[in-house]
Amino acid sequence: MEDNYNPEFVSVSDDNGTEYVFEILDRIYTDDGKEYIAVVPTDDSEEDDEQENIELIVLEVVEDEEGDSFLQQIEDEDVYEAIESLFIERLSEFYDIDEDEE
Repeated sequence: MEDNYNPEFVSVSDDNGTEYVFEILDRIYTDDGKEYIAVVPTDDSEEDDEQENIELIVLEVVEDEEGDSFLQQIEDEDVYEAIESLFIERLSEFYDIDEDEE
C-alpha cells in the first residue's frame, strides 16, 4: 500500500490584512487540553524543495467563545521552549531544523 503525502495548510492574516500560508508539519495535544502546531512558511518558488534547513514556527491553537479556532504566539517562554523541544525531537528525523531561528 502506498503512503500518499497530503500536506495540510493554514492561512494567517496579520493586522494589516496581509495573508501568509503555512504548511502544518505536526500537532501536539497536551494533557490539559491545549493544542499546538508546528508550521513552516510556504513559498511558490521551486527552490523551497531543495532547502536544507527549515524555519520552524510553533503556535498555539485557541478557540474563541463562538467556537472559532485561531492561532496565536505562545506567550509563556517556558511553555514555548518545552513545546518547541518536543516538536524538534519529533521532526528532526525528517527535517534539518535550524534551531538558531527565534
